[in-house]
Amino acid sequence: MKNLLLIGLVDFISVRAMQPLHFEKALEKILSRDSRYEGEAYVFLKEALDFTVSNEYAEKLANSKHVSAKELLMGFREFALKQYGPMAATLFSEWGINSCDDIGNMVFLLIEEGMFGKQDSDSPDDFKPYYSFQEAFVEPFLPKQ
Repeated sequence: MKNLLLIGLVDFISVRAMQPLHFEKALEKILSRDSRYEGEAYVFLKEALDFTVSNEYAEKLANSKHVSAKELLMGFREFALKQYGPMAATLFSEWGINSCDDIGNMVFLLIEEGMFGKQDSDSPDDFKPYYSFQEAFVEPFLPKQ
């Protein structure tokens, strides 16, 4: 059992070590010129995109490698609720994320750094409040009346 755990740990470290540091460098550049959002916010956004692409949206996305703003926002919300539950709103507020507009701003900062791709028709306006953070991250945890 110990050997299997060690092998798993070695595999994990090897995979992490082989990943390019492009995202970290892009994040450093973004944070040096725009301090609206904490670094953790961008890391979470990238994880939410990975979640969106690899989970239930994968079937819809199989025909297209493009994730729409709506799909990303839905995946972001679902991933946040799974990861942080009732703490999501608090964490997002601390990280500077208070609306869907903020998610769009971060997406386009990452696009500028070449971390995310976009189609010509994509715009920050696509992220105009698709849902309220109060409704998405606070109200599901309020006591039922």
